[in-house]
Amino acid sequence: MMEPKVSQPLEPYPAPFKPINGEIVYSQEFIDLLSTLPKEKDSFGVDIYQYNGFWWPEVAVHCMIESLNYFQPRKNDVFLATAPKSGTTWLKAIVYTLLNRQVHHPQDPHHPLLTTNPHQLVPFLELLEHSEYETLSNSSESSTRIFGSHLPAASLPKSVTEENESFNCKIVYLCRDIKDTFVSFFHFVIKHVDPSSTSLEKVFDLYSRGLNGAGPVWDQIMGYWKESLERPDKVLFIKYEDMKREPRIQARRLALFLGKPLSEEEENSGMLDQIISLCSFDHMKNLEVSKSGTTRHGIKNNTFYRSGQVGDWKNYLTAGMAAKLDHITREKFRGSGLSL
Repeated sequence: MMEPKVSQPLEPYPAPFKPINGEIVYSQEFIDLLSTLPKEKDSFGVDIYQYNGFWWPEVAVHCMIESLNYFQPRKNDVFLATAPKSGTTWLKAIVYTLLNRQVHHPQDPHHPLLTTNPHQLVPFLELLEHSEYETLSNSSESSTRIFGSHLPAASLPKSVTEENESFNCKIVYLCRDIKDTFVSFFHFVIKHVDPSSTSLEKVFDLYSRGLNGAGPVWDQIMGYWKESLERPDKVLFIKYEDMKREPRIQARRLALFLGKPLSEEEENSGMLDQIISLCSFDHMKNLEVSKSGTTRHGIKNNTFYRSGQVGDWKNYLTAGMAAKLDHITREKFRGSGLSL
């Protein structure tokens, strides 16, 4: 187990992931561990480290290790897992609204989503300090907390992923066409770095080699796909494109999986459509909270809503780029039964 943070500081991680409490101080043990890990520069020009097969900034590596050591689940905790820029904000909004609909009706003029970014309501597990686990309260039931995560299935705390009669933790995984995911990621990058220091081609090269936070995306997707096949009662696998095409069907599926199916009365009252409307891309994008300010990690709120369209990659990728991503996807998913 890692020692408490007592020794010399490393350089703070720059935007878009600023440290929460100013200067980050790590134990010598953690600093020694980092020195042994493969290191590359990501699209932000920042050091990322390969840990358990995936690439992460130092902040995420540290918090990941802390979660493995300190995280204790509650009976009905919910984990919303995604690759970066694949519908994370939307998924957080929908699940938060579904699970809290008894205390925060979707038509409530004071609903938290109207004034608070979904990433503040549903924080990322790997960006929390371990002292924050117990204080998180974002569900109407004390036995339930809702966490977001870009972690691969194998890196989630074992207490979450292993079968345990005492816990009924649920994992929802949302994936998206890799080409659209990449384009969304590229726009996120250029919102946070000097555009003259990067290019579509440069970001594409790094992304296609998996050199981005939580990458390679294909390996993450396959990990959750396999888990969903082996334990469908614990892991729900959803495609972004299905959410766009049939939001009512997928929202019902989510509610049922999370043990909170809509009642006949709720169905008759139009509750489902109200939830979908509140969490819709156009509605959330036009909220004041989505246009200004930053999250506590320094990420600009206006970077979470761009187009949200399926197939938007056609406006940005060359035929060669699209073909390359499709080729990698086919090879990575070969024989799995999954197609994107």
